[in-house]
Amino acid sequence: MTHIIGIDPGLRNTGWGIVISEGSRLLHVDHGIVSSNAADPMAMRLLDIYRGLSTIIDQHTPDEAAIEDTFVNRNALASLKLGHARGAALLALASAGLTCGEYAPNRVKKSVVGNGHADKSQVATMVSLLLSIPQPKSIDAADALAIAITHAHFRNIPAATIS
Repeated sequence: MTHIIGIDPGLRNTGWGIVISEGSRLLHVDHGIVSSNAADPMAMRLLDIYRGLSTIIDQHTPDEAAIEDTFVNRNALASLKLGHARGAALLALASAGLTCGEYAPNRVKKSVVGNGHADKSQVATMVSLLLSIPQPKSIDAADALAIAITHAHFRNIPAATIS
């Protein structure tokens, strides 16, 4: 029985979700978001993400972690800000001594929906079905649960063999 925390990094809202993986069975534990205030300086926003995730990790004591891999979009500034949020999340995970799987957005969508180009509502619907829970109100938390589910499926497969 392995408790897995999935993280969907974002500067405004960082989604998190925790599942238990027991063989092929998945159980939902909890999910939510850590928010930062857009009016605050960048350093304070990153501290909010770090502290928020650290509190959740302390409360739930996961065994493993997974995070969405960095992707570059057309807006370089948006990519940079996402990278900052991802760094704060990785620091919280590393500070807790957690090993962390990293998964590309298309891999997560393909793993959960069966289509690497699925939209966010499809991901949320499948997360709800796979975990037998009501659809999460936060799309960021739904994405985080999808990342945890993906890690549960791929955590014992060498990264080089995952396409």
